[in-house]
Amino acid sequence: MRSHVSNPLLILDQHFRQVEELFRPAAFEELGTLCDIHGGVNWPMDRADFLSRLPDAQFVVAAKPELSRDDLARAPDLKAVIEVSGTFQTGLDYEACFDRRVEVLSCAPGFRQSVAEMALGLMIAGCRGIVDEHERFRAGSERWFNDNTGKDFSLYGQRIGFVGFGSIAQECVRLLAPFAPRVDAYDPWLRASGATFDGVGFHDLERVVTQNRLVVIAATPTEENHHLVSRTLIESMPRGTLVVVISRSHLVDFDALVEAAEAGRIRVASDVFPAEPVPKRAGFRQAENVIWSPHRAAAVEGGRHPIGDMILHDVRAILAGSDQRQLQPASPETVRKIIRAPLAAG
Repeated sequence: MRSHVSNPLLILDQHFRQVEELFRPAAFEELGTLCDIHGGVNWPMDRADFLSRLPDAQFVVAAKPELSRDDLARAPDLKAVIEVSGTFQTGLDYEACFDRRVEVLSCAPGFRQSVAEMALGLMIAGCRGIVDEHERFRAGSERWFNDNTGKDFSLYGQRIGFVGFGSIAQECVRLLAPFAPRVDAYDPWLRASGATFDGVGFHDLERVVTQNRLVVIAATPTEENHHLVSRTLIESMPRGTLVVVISRSHLVDFDALVEAAEAGRIRVASDVFPAEPVPKRAGFRQAENVIWSPHRAAAVEGGRHPIGDMILHDVRAILAGSDQRQLQPASPETVRKIIRAPLAAG
């Protein structure tokens, strides 16, 4: 028998995320005025407890929602399933959600600011040789007043190419505006949609990765784009190119990227890797002409709070009958492309 609840029931099964990681206190308190929150503990939620509350639930918020068609049939009032890991994953019967008109929403847009900020940091550190000179200084071999010709360059008026032009890349361009760069982008989804962005030219992949001094890998991994930036394309990059990998290493031939950096042809800055955590004995740890960051682009105090703000906004909108969403809605096409990609591999 279904129990009576005074407010809509929201099951919060966000672990591995911490509640405080996702929500500022005021946002969590306000969400609690809209819904009765069940769960919200910073450890794995008991599956039997989860399923026992599902018949009353209108919202499920989970790091990895796992609901079969039968599970969904037991939740007649369910309005939305919200994932908070960062992308659509296997384990949820999306077709059943679409059939039932249960919205499926991803928190991916909530990473926009923090990840774009890290990308900008890697761009500046890479193009100005900040890490290289820091290490030289520690070794006593720093190059005073040296232009480091052929390696270092300015972002002002620079040619910058983006592979993928979703929300993170768009935020990067906004942050880069004071530098007045010339921006190219490769994004067949957006290009096919007819979308336009001031000052951004959409071009083929080869042009974007071979005719720009700085190339930013920002595309969402899909089944089609594994090693999209191939060894051949990497070997075609002009000497002195800086490649910043901020989305997933799935997009690039990582071995070829490291080899080109070690050969002194290009410089690489990456926050992501083919296997994470990176094995202690991985040879590329000691590579030259690289900047490595241990998948920390969104890892900053308060950096994920926009996710909680978006959850609050969208829950309120759904309850009010509004179609305004800040989270990313699933569609059959995007789900098919994304969840079949080997996301666990960087």
